[in-house]
Amino acid sequence: MPKTTNSSTCLVCGNALVKNGFTSAGTRCWRCLNCGSSSTRKRADLTRRHTLDRFLSWLLGKDSQAEAAERVSDRTFRREIEWCWQIRPTLPTVTIPPRCVIVDGTYVGGWCLLVALDEDLTPLAFQWCSTETQAAWGALFAQIPAPLVVVCDGGPGLNAALKTVWPDTRVQRCIFHVLMNIRTHLTWRPRTVAGQTLLALTKQLSQVQTPEDALGWLKRLNAWHSIYGRLTRERSYARRRLKDGSWDSPTGKQWWYTHDRLRKAYRLLTEIQRRGHLFTFVQIDIPRTTSGLEGAFNSVLKTLLRFHRGMPTVHQKRVAEWFALKQAGLLQTAHSFITHEVINPPVNPRPRFTEPDPSPELYGTGLDASEGLWLRKGWGGRT
Repeated sequence: MPKTTNSSTCLVCGNALVKNGFTSAGTRCWRCLNCGSSSTRKRADLTRRHTLDRFLSWLLGKDSQAEAAERVSDRTFRREIEWCWQIRPTLPTVTIPPRCVIVDGTYVGGWCLLVALDEDLTPLAFQWCSTETQAAWGALFAQIPAPLVVVCDGGPGLNAALKTVWPDTRVQRCIFHVLMNIRTHLTWRPRTVAGQTLLALTKQLSQVQTPEDALGWLKRLNAWHSIYGRLTRERSYARRRLKDGSWDSPTGKQWWYTHDRLRKAYRLLTEIQRRGHLFTFVQIDIPRTTSGLEGAFNSVLKTLLRFHRGMPTVHQKRVAEWFALKQAGLLQTAHSFITHEVINPPVNPRPRFTEPDPSPELYGTGLDASEGLWLRKGWGGRT
């Protein structure tokens, strides 16, 4: 940002100025020893920095606008910080491949914010998207060199993006999200003994600490399959066919798996283990859940947005971006985002007036006595 003029000479006679105390507002006064004139010097760059500091202090805190306005009204405060909303902070480019990356997504004002943190819970990159798709995850991963291992919740499109952008990176599936996925299929109170046993076995994942514990858990899963595996293959058949061609069954097909939800829960565990995403944490010292990201970033961000509830979506996005910069310990670089484009944004030209398309007139603009606009004399039915 170009510096403004800050002359140290008298504007009347051109002689040097000396410091002469401060005004009641705290502004430095200057006095000319030759002509005795007194003046102040304002620096627009320092004013903007101070305004941005006040803006961030309010935005990343829990004070209201009236409390953050200090000696002015909240309306004046909103007018002073209006240009600060134009700044879109970004995190610096990551050049050194991190050892571990924790990724997760959270929804802010109808948008999905994908965040990547290192094992010290320092934000590395973020990406805005509408939903968690392969393209969105790929855009986030492209901002970071391929790490040794990534901890994720296995959301939609994530595995496909990992294979494309980070093909050699090992994956650790979040143990807590695995339990939540199993709960979706079995609920917390399964009615069958097989479902109760499988849910209890899934809960034991949190107790795995060593490779021996992981091997013992896999043996118990194999033992479960030896006893209840036949239930995952049982089928039920429809008795009759309807007139529209479908079968009289829950799925509309001729047959379906009798214990479909139990089958899905078991196959989920076996698929994660087959990919090698279940016990990566026992081989490499890394977090086994994304709870650190949830507690250190997502939940704190949601609390911050509740302090400033009522913001439009675009302002909520700015809050999230500045919060990511703060969590990365780079808030002191905020002044570098003050650019000429931010201070003087381009103004879109007003559209030029064009003649309306000639078309049949639906309603006239003239006045007519039949509309009852004037007083009438005599009998209305007289000829």
